[in-house]
Amino acid sequence: METLINDFSPGLFIVQTILLLGLIFLLVKFAWKPIMNSLDERETGIQDALAAAEKARADMQNLQADNEKMIQEARAEREAMLKEAREIKDKMIADSKEQAKIEGDKMIQQAQATIESEKMAAVAEIKGQVAELSVSIAEKLIKEQLAGKDKQMKLVDTLLGDIKLS
Repeated sequence: METLINDFSPGLFIVQTILLLGLIFLLVKFAWKPIMNSLDERETGIQDALAAAEKARADMQNLQADNEKMIQEARAEREAMLKEAREIKDKMIADSKEQAKIEGDKMIQQAQATIESEKMAAVAEIKGQVAELSVSIAEKLIKEQLAGKDKQMKLVDTLLGDIKLS
């Protein structure tokens, strides 16, 4: 500190003071207003941004409330659609079961009718075969019994005797 006092120059001090006052004057005249204006503009911009943010927050809350309402409505509609789809599915299954039962009954009746007709055809065929076999057996027996002329005459006499008695 003593060095400062010893090296002190009053002329230099006055020049530096004048330069400092001149610099302050120039700053006040040319820089102070623009700096203050830009600070005021910045403050206004910040206040506007805060107001816009508050408005956006309020709008967001309204949108969220609307979204929640829409979600609830969509869920209710989805549940109604699912319930209706289940009912339609159950009805279709019941209808299909009923249709299948009807078709099954028809098929059973047709099968029974087919079986009955095939049975009758088989019985008729068996009767025909039995008749053929009977005729064939009778033919063989008659041929054997009527092999000689005496046997044929005896049979004719017996048949004529039966006719007269009848």
